[in-house]
Amino acid sequence: MAAAREISVAFGVPPMMLGLQGDATYANYQEANRAFYRLTIIPLVQRVSAHISSWLGVLSGDEFKLSPDLDQIPALSAERDAHWRRVSDADFLTDAEKRRLLGLPAQDGISHD
Repeated sequence: MAAAREISVAFGVPPMMLGLQGDATYANYQEANRAFYRLTIIPLVQRVSAHISSWLGVLSGDEFKLSPDLDQIPALSAERDAHWRRVSDADFLTDAEKRRLLGLPAQDGISHD
């Protein structure tokens, strides 16, 4: 068990996710899962995406940007929902500012104020 714990920690996998008991670092499995994505998976995917983008840019001669769609990660849905709720409840922001904060494209000539 000690070897499995050391290996999981070395790869950034919370031991709780592998069913290893003893580490009460996270309050629950969902918190451990979110931490795994935020601290391990997403940085790794972003690093790989940046290298692939660079390689494709050199190969094609054009600027190329490849990035993960973090909205498609079910483990992060609670964080995403909370962010959307905070932004939509901010009455002091315009619709354009809210769209920008949420990473949405600007609407041409349409105002819902």
